Amino acid sequence: MFERGRQGAQLTLPGEQFLTHAVRVLDAINTAGQSLHRKEGLNNDVVRIGALPTAALGILPSVIGQFHQQQKETTLQVATMSNPMILAGLKTGEIDIGIGRMSDPELMTGLNYELLFLESLKLVVRPNHPLLQENVTLSRVLKWPVVVSPEGTAPRQHSDALVQSQGCKIPSGCIETLSASLSRQLTVEYDYVWFVPSGAVKDDLRHATLVAQPVPGHGAGEPIGILTRVDAMFSSGCQLMINAIRKSMPF
Repeated sequence: MFERGRQGAQLTLPGEQFLTHAVRVLDAINTAGQSLHRKEGLNNDVVRIGALPTAALGILPSVIGQFHQQQKETTLQVATMSNPMILAGLKTGEIDIGIGRMSDPELMTGLNYELLFLESLKLVVRPNHPLLQENVTLSRVLKWPVVVSPEGTAPRQHSDALVQSQGCKIPSGCIETLSASLSRQLTVEYDYVWFVPSGAVKDDLRHATLVAQPVPGHGAGEPIGILTRVDAMFSSGCQLMINAIRKSMPF
């Protein structure tokens, strides 16, 4: 490989050929290492979450606050969406973690579901709403403007089932929206009655920002859980977020 002479050690022809190949190998290893590092950095630093609007409002604020105390360098991308969009986003790889509902078996292919809690339906109003001065019945509630989820969603199906069980129906002048923030603002500032899953207003009820009407519920509640891909290879950030969501549950 080397020849020693007056000018010191010099590469022989075979040595130069070996060096050329060695440099190429080292360059390839370095390139592969940098690529792997970039991928690992992306997976570890970004956690993509898709959540139902009401679930995002009820679960994620406290979870994110605690998570970021220990994972300050992790970027969280949070999108609120309908349950079908959550399932589709998981399957296409657009999101890593979903917080939503179990769906029909054919739509759950390739997905895992882990139950977190059962979410009941609440009818809530602002603390000084005129309804609170009356003996409340569902028929009286429905004489006031209401805010409900759009048709085809699980909360709307539960709302329809509740009112139909007492011989009533959702009034035609209702506000239909998936926006939990808009629904909350309308309810806090005006005389709307909000048909809402309980998880979205647990803090408002605890702080008396909103008050639940004493109207009998319908059914045992809607199961809300963590949705993930069966074949998911979780980054450390994703796994820590899932653990944080689990620990946020009261049981």
